[in-house]
Amino acid sequence: MRSVEGAVVLVVGASGGLGARVAERLEAAGATVIRAARNPATLSGPDAYLADLAVPGGAASLLLAAAAAHPEHLDGLVIAAGAVAFGPIDELADDTIDALFAVNTTAPIRLIRGAIPRLAESAAAGRSPFIVTLSGVVAESPTSGMAAYSASKAGLWAFVQAASRELRRSGIRLLDARPGHTETTLSAHPLAGAAPAFAPGLDPDAVADRIVAAILADEKDLPSTAF
Repeated sequence: MRSVEGAVVLVVGASGGLGARVAERLEAAGATVIRAARNPATLSGPDAYLADLAVPGGAASLLLAAAAAHPEHLDGLVIAAGAVAFGPIDELADDTIDALFAVNTTAPIRLIRGAIPRLAESAAAGRSPFIVTLSGVVAESPTSGMAAYSASKAGLWAFVQAASRELRRSGIRLLDARPGHTETTLSAHPLAGAAPAFAPGLDPDAVADRIVAAILADEKDLPSTAF
């Protein structure tokens, strides 16, 4: 089992139900956590930055801010930001589709691409850099009434599967987590539509515990069956 003691980790979506919990656990394990989120009302701390991933320059600006705050090294990137929408496909508006893919697919790709140089430096220095994404169970089992959301998360999972094979040469480990429906507030704030009546979801504390345990154990994939 590896240690994150002394590691610098950027957690994107750090004010969300899972992102906040993962950030707290990494910090408790000895990491220096840089928090980033879009909502200023739920983001605080000395290493906290507002970031709107829906805009094209949001990912690059965030990485620059993290590098300025901690130029020594970057050892981990956790992408827990996300957006959801509900409703039949014939009611999906163009701006909803664009926003879903911007936040759930394009921004994570840009963040991963932009973090590669610093994470590769971390690996060259003998540390164990990692990237964590949360595509969720819909990447494995696309869900009716959530077609565009499912597609945006499946796109992220496909990217991570391919990128992990490329980045292992640089010593960078990618880990995608695909938990089932989890009791956070994400579904209460959709971009469109209204959430269906879900069955009781997973405990977010248990999900965060499992993700951090996977980071520490050098795991490379967390399918829905791992939760």
